[in-house]
Amino acid sequence: MAGSRPLSPGLRALQPEAFGADPRGERMARIRRSPHFKDGVFQNPGGPARTRPSGSTLDFAKVFFDKETRPRRAPRGTVPVHATTLADISRPPATGLRLTWMGHSSVLAEIGGRRVLFDPVWGERCSPFPFAGPKRLHPVPLPLAALGPVDVVVISHDHYDHLDMPTIKALAGTDTLFAVPLGVGAHLEHWGVSADRLRELDWHESTKIGGLTLTATPARHFCGRGLRNTQHTLWASWVVAGDEHRIYHSGDTGYFDGFAEIGAQHGPFDATMIQIGAYSDFWPDIHMTPEEGMRAHLDLQGGPEHGLMLPIHWATFNLATHPWADPGEGTVAAARAVGARVALPRPGEPFEPTAGTVPSQPWWRGVALAPSGGRPVGGGPVGEALADATIKTASDAAAVAQADTQRDSRGGAAQGTEDPETLPAG
Repeated sequence: MAGSRPLSPGLRALQPEAFGADPRGERMARIRRSPHFKDGVFQNPGGPARTRPSGSTLDFAKVFFDKETRPRRAPRGTVPVHATTLADISRPPATGLRLTWMGHSSVLAEIGGRRVLFDPVWGERCSPFPFAGPKRLHPVPLPLAALGPVDVVVISHDHYDHLDMPTIKALAGTDTLFAVPLGVGAHLEHWGVSADRLRELDWHESTKIGGLTLTATPARHFCGRGLRNTQHTLWASWVVAGDEHRIYHSGDTGYFDGFAEIGAQHGPFDATMIQIGAYSDFWPDIHMTPEEGMRAHLDLQGGPEHGLMLPIHWATFNLATHPWADPGEGTVAAARAVGARVALPRPGEPFEPTAGTVPSQPWWRGVALAPSGGRPVGGGPVGEALADATIKTASDAAAVAQADTQRDSRGGAAQGTEDPETLPAG
């Protein structure tokens, strides 16, 4: 997989600010020195991963825009967001560890007296444009300003549903530090985060913040925000360890053998936060099904007797061709099959993983359309595969797409669609 040549300064000036910035100078030199950077791009563990739909674009578009199955990709009623999040997190956790899933992959972790915020996305759309791209299916549980001080923000990779420019800009005005994979710091500096507040790590590198050790660990995914994907920013999962507790956040990843190695080096964990949504047979290498997510959890823990799993990367945005509730149902079934503990909080519902009880009711069943014919396995997400379609459709109107007239035609599937609200933005 080769990187693309950079845009000219004139074309770069036409790009939306949300596209971010490419690594340059010493940051790019450090990327080139990385043992995981080869032939001009970052390499995935386990060999090359398919980052675009297998089969034809037409085949995928037929599945994604099917009018009979599309309604099942969203809730039929109001998603029950936890009502007392602010009051609940104002009290310190009794066990010293508390997790609050804010929706999708955004999690506030209170650990060792510190507050760690993973992949915060408070924007209304995960998109570079305010008028196109997936909209929220539920509101954020509380305003970002009400969250209070955060010691460190952890970013897994630079896709729009994990790295949200409006959220980062709001946090740039606070005292928080940012732990990001190699190269991602270029985006944050472009949006106003000073270099001295960045901790930019390659896989297997660690940094200490307020008594916590944060380690970037491998993941099997890809990167990119703009019209040209140069694969010059890294993607990562993360381990956060304190004196008494340790947790793991998967970011986005396909299943690979490295989970067991991460667990052996850094686990077992009091809790793993595992991506179990936006999966597809069209791109099986870069997102996990619930069954694969449970397998990853067991690899990380060395068995079901250690810690619990919090399913993430689902329910908040319509990024999938699988029914909206399938990731939750699949996680419940996978946990029962192996006797593993899972937490099933509503968005904004804090819980303590080492406490005697955790949220365990399938809250989504009250607002999900009833399944027809059972839960299909591996029915896929839109996710990153149509990100370029969203970008190209919207940027045509803004004359940005002129910069990309010679690239491949993968963005064409979104042209002329009748439902821009459901187009993904990676």
